[in-house]
Amino acid sequence: MILVRHGQSYFNLHYGATGVDPGIEDPRLTEAGRQQAKAVATALARRAVKRLIVSPYTRTLETAEIIAEAMSLPMVIEPLVRERAAFACDIGTSPRLLAERWPHLSFDHLEERWWGAGVERDAALATRCQRFRAAMSTMPDWRNVAVISHWGFIRGLTGQAIANGAHIEFDPTEGFRP
Repeated sequence: MILVRHGQSYFNLHYGATGVDPGIEDPRLTEAGRQQAKAVATALARRAVKRLIVSPYTRTLETAEIIAEAMSLPMVIEPLVRERAAFACDIGTSPRLLAERWPHLSFDHLEERWWGAGVERDAALATRCQRFRAAMSTMPDWRNVAVISHWGFIRGLTGQAIANGAHIEFDPTEGFRP
C-alpha cells in the first residue's frame, strides 16, 4: 500500500513559519497543497492503485478528491487513519457538515466527535495504528490501496516522518503479529 501525507494546509503554512499553533480548526489546503496533491496523483498514476482510504479531515479529503478525480478512484472514509490530536488543526468537522460538502461520500459511520477528545497518548496511537494494520493485512487488495493520512499517523505506523504531499510504501503484513 502507499501512505500519502495530505498536501500543505493553512495550518502547516502558518505553523511552519512561526512554530506557533495558529488556532485554525480542520484547515483547508493552500494552493501549494493543491499542487502537491496533483503531483501525488501523477506519481500514483504509474501504480496499480484501485481505491483510496481517507482520513475525515478537510485537508485529507481535499487531497484525496484531487487524486480520485485525476485517477477515477473510489474514496472510503476511515477515521482510524486520522491525525493524532495535538493541535487546533486536529479538531474535526461534524459528519453532517462533511456530508454537506461531500454529498457523494458516506460519513454515516462516523461518531459526532470522531476526532476524539484531547491529546492522544503514544500508547493509544500505537493501538490505533495496530488496529489499522491488522485490518489491512487481511484485505486481499491492500497492495492496490493508497491511504491519505497525516504526519502523526504515518509516523506512528512506520516510524518515518514525511513531508506534506509525500508518499511512502508500506506492507501491513511485514513483521506483523496479530
